[in-house]
Amino acid sequence: MRRTRVETVIVGGGQAGLTAGYYLAKRALPFVILDANERVGDAWRNRWDSLRLFTPAHFSRLPGKRLDLPNWSFATKDEMADYLEAYAREFDLGVRSGVRVDRLEKADGRFVLSAGEERYEAENVVVATGAHELPKTPAFAGELDARIVQFHSSAYRNPGQLQEGDVLLVGAGNSGAELAVELQRSHRVLLAGPKISEIPVPHGSLRFRPGFRVFRFIGHRVVKRSTRLGRRLGAKLLSEPDPLIRTRSKDLAAAGIERVPRVTGIADGRPALEDGRVLDVANVIWCTGYRTNFDWIDLPVFDETGAPRQDRGVVLSEPGLYFLGLVFLHSFSSDALPGRGRDAAYVAKHIASRQRHQAKEPSRAALATA
Repeated sequence: MRRTRVETVIVGGGQAGLTAGYYLAKRALPFVILDANERVGDAWRNRWDSLRLFTPAHFSRLPGKRLDLPNWSFATKDEMADYLEAYAREFDLGVRSGVRVDRLEKADGRFVLSAGEERYEAENVVVATGAHELPKTPAFAGELDARIVQFHSSAYRNPGQLQEGDVLLVGAGNSGAELAVELQRSHRVLLAGPKISEIPVPHGSLRFRPGFRVFRFIGHRVVKRSTRLGRRLGAKLLSEPDPLIRTRSKDLAAAGIERVPRVTGIADGRPALEDGRVLDVANVIWCTGYRTNFDWIDLPVFDETGAPRQDRGVVLSEPGLYFLGLVFLHSFSSDALPGRGRDAAYVAKHIASRQRHQAKEPSRAALATA
């Protein structure tokens, strides 16, 4: 097994991990970024072909480098992927791609990360794998008839993956709505799930711009864990589904999308709805979201819900361990592009302070024995 010792290991080479690397590099602190993908930006590159960001280009950039698009345009997933790859190259962030960390533990006072046949030992670890790592599907998905094509929205690329016949999209949030409009051009589409709220103005319009700035300010400056008001508002916002952004109810109606109730199970190999109907469809796409995955972290730093106990990304009970890119890590914008820079800067500053403190310890010991 090959061993590497490094001051700081960043796990995850997405926006959060790259931004953490940028701020550590500015402080001339040594680090390595480990990313499971084969190329920087693959987390975006491997999404569906027509995907575009919801956030305007001006607010989607990382610190130190602009995204070379009109400020109020919306990058495609490939433009964002290529931007991240160029960002890592321009700032020489030393991403080691194709390295999947299997385990994080502590041994002899140091963090130990196992990645296949490689072993990394570090004083600090920044977990930047994000809040949306593992696709979620209901347990009963495996009961669908094998003749029905099914997969999670994370595996969808284009309509060519589907067979002839009706398509059921399970989950009426933003992914479900966007895919419904795309697929209705070639298939009859049914969208399962209750109607949810939506932004009050057309996405990308002139009226959208001041509203976006206000929402960004509130999510970045007001709804924070450090204030009572922020915690109360955050809890309320997190309890509700995200509103529809680009594709809204009237767009679905205009496209002829058929709305149906929630899918509650499987009957005779087919999806069953909460109103008792059983659907005879040829394709099912689960637009049912993602969950975090910390199963590989063997440290007692999680609460009863499985969330890390942290303050602005700093795990106080395990000095040297940090988290970035999680939902409501510090503010409501912490898992979004406009919010990750502030969190990463704070973590980098904390690591620098910790390293300075550790550097002073030997001289104090020497004075004590003199």
